Amino acid sequence: MNCDRFREQIPECVAGRLDAAARETLIAHVETCAGCRADLAEIGVLWRGLAGLPAAEPDPAMRLRFREVLEAYQAGMEQAGGKQENTAGRAHWLAAGWWPARAVWQAALSLALLAAGALGAHLFTRLAAPNPELAQLQAQVENLRQVVALSMLQDQSPSSRIRGVGYSTQVARPDREMEQALLYALNHDANINVRLSATDALEKLASNPEIRRALADSLPLQDSPLVEIALMDIFVENHDSGSIAAMQKLAQDPQTDESARQRALAGIQKLEASK
Repeated sequence: MNCDRFREQIPECVAGRLDAAARETLIAHVETCAGCRADLAEIGVLWRGLAGLPAAEPDPAMRLRFREVLEAYQAGMEQAGGKQENTAGRAHWLAAGWWPARAVWQAALSLALLAAGALGAHLFTRLAAPNPELAQLQAQVENLRQVVALSMLQDQSPSSRIRGVGYSTQVARPDREMEQALLYALNHDANINVRLSATDALEKLASNPEIRRALADSLPLQDSPLVEIALMDIFVENHDSGSIAAMQKLAQDPQTDESARQRALAGIQKLEASK
C-alpha cells in the first residue's frame, strides 16, 4: 500500500472512524514514514482544536446571509461553467481550479474551511472578549494553509503548483519559508503559468522592501515577456525607483522582446517623474 492510500485514511483515523485493523496498519506505516507522520500530526492538531471550540448556533440573520452567499456562489459557478475564457495574456491561478485532487489535501482544506467557519461563528458572539484558545486555533489553521501551499509547490504537476501558489495567498502572514518558495517558483519554475501566478502572489507582498529588491533581482532571470511585464508593473505601481537600473538594463538588451522593452521605457519614465 503506497503513501497516497495511507494519507486517504488519515482523516478517518483522526475522526475515529477507521476500523481497528486498518488503524493498526496505518500507525505501523506512520512510524516509518516521516511524510505521513507529518500529515497525521498536522491534521490531528487542527482536529483537536476544532473539538475544543464551543458549539455556536447562528442567529436567523446570519443563516439568511449564509443562504444568500451560497445562492450567489452557486449562480457564479453555473455562469462560470458556461463560459471558457481563452486569454493569451496573464494566466490567473484560479484557472487551474481551486480544489485539490489528492484526498489528503482535500481533507486538509475541508478541515481548514470548517475551522474558518467555526471561527467566524465564534467571533460573531465573542467579538469583545479576547480568547487565547481561539488565537491558538487561528495560528494552527494559518500553519496548515502554509503547509498545504508549500507541499503543493513541490508537486510535479504544474496545475498543483499553481494551486499551491493560490493557497499561499490565503496565508495572512507568510513566513520567510513561504516567501522564498514563491521567489523560487518565480525564478526557476519551468511552467510560465506557475511563474505568472507566483508573480501575482508576490505582488501582494510588495509593500516589503526586501520582496521588491528580490523582484528586481528576478527581472534579468526571466525569459518570458509576460513575466517581465508583470514584474515591471509591480515596480511602477509601488513607485519603486530602486528597480530603475534593472529596467534600464532590460531595455538596453538587444534580445529583449519589443513589447517588454516599450513597457520598460514607459515604466522608467513614470518612476523618474515620481522621484
